[in-house]
Amino acid sequence: MTEASIAAQRIEQLRAELDGHNYRYYVLDEPSVPDAEYDRLFRELQALEAEHPQLVTPESPTQRVGGEALAAFGEVRHEVPMLSLGNAFEEEDLLAFDRSVQSGLGLAGDLFGGGVEVEYSCEPKLDGLAVSLRYENGQLVRGATRGDGSTGEDISSNVRTIRNVPLKLQGEGWPQVLEVRGEVFMPKSGFEELNVRQAESGGKTFANPRNAAAGSLRQLDPKITASRPLEFCCYGVGQVSGELPATQVGMLEQLKAWGIPISRELKLAKGVQACLDYYRDIGERRMGLPYDIDGVVFKVNTIEDQQQLGFRARTPHWAIAHKFPAQEELTELLDVEFQVGRTGAVTPVARLKPVKVAGVMVANATLHNMDEVARLGVMIGDTVIIRRAGDVIPQVMAVVPERRPADARDVQIPENCPVCGSHVERTQLVKRSKGKETFSEGSVYRCVGRLACGAQLKQAIIHFVSRRAMDIEGLGDKTIEQLVDEQLIASPA
Repeated sequence: MTEASIAAQRIEQLRAELDGHNYRYYVLDEPSVPDAEYDRLFRELQALEAEHPQLVTPESPTQRVGGEALAAFGEVRHEVPMLSLGNAFEEEDLLAFDRSVQSGLGLAGDLFGGGVEVEYSCEPKLDGLAVSLRYENGQLVRGATRGDGSTGEDISSNVRTIRNVPLKLQGEGWPQVLEVRGEVFMPKSGFEELNVRQAESGGKTFANPRNAAAGSLRQLDPKITASRPLEFCCYGVGQVSGELPATQVGMLEQLKAWGIPISRELKLAKGVQACLDYYRDIGERRMGLPYDIDGVVFKVNTIEDQQQLGFRARTPHWAIAHKFPAQEELTELLDVEFQVGRTGAVTPVARLKPVKVAGVMVANATLHNMDEVARLGVMIGDTVIIRRAGDVIPQVMAVVPERRPADARDVQIPENCPVCGSHVERTQLVKRSKGKETFSEGSVYRCVGRLACGAQLKQAIIHFVSRRAMDIEGLGDKTIEQLVDEQLIASPA
């Protein structure tokens, strides 16, 4: 045998061995060798490929380091739309979902019960970024973000750098085309280490693991993505040119056998009460999990039943995300400022002593309107309970009256617009009945300045150029604000 053929044989052995170690480590959670041994094999492969560059292939474990930086991401059209999930926030929401499923499958009982229990797959709802991975003949050929559900961004170069994404499927019998879908996320430990590295190098630190994962996956330079501790977890499939097992759990277990990582918390539940038990169990263990989750996903287990139940416009009838209650924190209300919107509405915004809520530093929160201020009984200086509703929008939920300081001040609506100085007046509601008109005070206060008010002008033009209106590209909020401030534009015209 020639030196080249010996090298080629050893390279194939090393690749197969490293792929096997990756599968046992990331998918089975059963590491087969110490990290030092894995590193030794990896370095040997790197050295051989450096000596014989003609033998380097795209699916080699060494090719996860990232290629050349991209100028921009291309677009990917999803053959099967990537839909959202409906949400359940209360126990009754999940019970209503189960009743709807039973009814849709013709399994519901009478007024006295007696319905057939439906089997559901159960898994945590990871807080990351939804992606699609396309395999052809067992080889990873493309990765894409969810985007708007119909069209996403081509992030193939970046997903190839994620250590637990198989570049080549294990085993045999996979379909010619297999599109798997799942979540790219950053484990808590990796997130903390990344922020330490970023701070030491003077780089940007991230507010939470989800932001870090999303930012890492959308880097134009794959080498940056390769340096980030990302992981992938599959929860379903898209386009498939062949047969898969007839149940959700069976299908995921088959994907696992082919080397695709799935949730280690995947379980089968018979009936909605078993689903609620799973939800409570995961909720109790939530803080101890090595990754962030914001709820639990339940899916009708039988694929034929999923097809029978079908879809709404953007969500399936056969799946639901049971969200955990929003996380809450106490902080101090430092001040209340007033913002002016596009229609002239003058709304109160709470300025808070910064506090971390659900992994994000919160310094501002909505108070909606003055009726809400009155309902809460909130005063400047109060200690308040902040909640990120749906883990997104910070809200002032309640006041802790026993902590109110002696110098607390009332929240007063300004008589004049804080932007243009025009008069602020309260809206009136008109109710017409049997030819009579009755007037009552509305909850909204408005600046009467209209387009003479800089704030209303900016918001009007921002709305005018937005995607839902004239869809003018390249004219962003900051540009419009500068143009208005410099008095270069005074109306949409």
